[in-house]
Amino acid sequence: MAEVLIVGGGRIGTYLTTLLLEAGQTVTLIESDPARVDRLGHLLPAGHLALGNGTDPDVLESAGIRRADTVVTVTHRDETNLVIASLAKFEFAVPRTICRVNNPKNAWLYIDEMGVDVALNQADIIGHLVVEEMSLGEMMTMLKLRRGQFALIEEKVHPTSVAAGRAVADLDWPASCVLVAVLRGPELITPQGDMVLQPGDEVLAVLRSDAGPAVAALLGPAPTG
Repeated sequence: MAEVLIVGGGRIGTYLTTLLLEAGQTVTLIESDPARVDRLGHLLPAGHLALGNGTDPDVLESAGIRRADTVVTVTHRDETNLVIASLAKFEFAVPRTICRVNNPKNAWLYIDEMGVDVALNQADIIGHLVVEEMSLGEMMTMLKLRRGQFALIEEKVHPTSVAAGRAVADLDWPASCVLVAVLRGPELITPQGDMVLQPGDEVLAVLRSDAGPAVAALLGPAPTG
């Protein structure tokens, strides 16, 4: 079972803590504001909340950072998030650090040399998702992986698409695309080479981000005119 240390008890940190606890993970949330800690004490189970400054090594140690598999920093200050990530990675040898980027102009600082494994740049993620959703028609990006290099996508097989009525093995899928599942009504189907895709099937695939247009061309409506 993973042990996660989260620094920053705002809306994001609180929501993430709740989700991880519901998933059965071991989580401790650090927050520096006593008033907020008092409020959070009524929302979170006992033993999962610590009062203190996350940039203080003593606070991190007392909260259990030496046992943590992952440290997540989601405070509203980029400099704070970076200091905590550096401490976690280089002082306490935490295997994985995940950091929130508040100001997109500071994103260039969130690098391995600063102790950051994964940088969550909300503005950048939302911006790229909007552009992709506009350019890829009905394709939906469900999850970004490896800092946006890969994505989990979902798209319905359009009745006029190249894929409709054809076997999976007969379609020219991009090399960097792996079919994960097909949702057909209430059924979850593992796609095999001889499986014939039907209009309305929802195809889930993991692909390199630049392969999106090619997959959209296979599953989406055929060009008109």
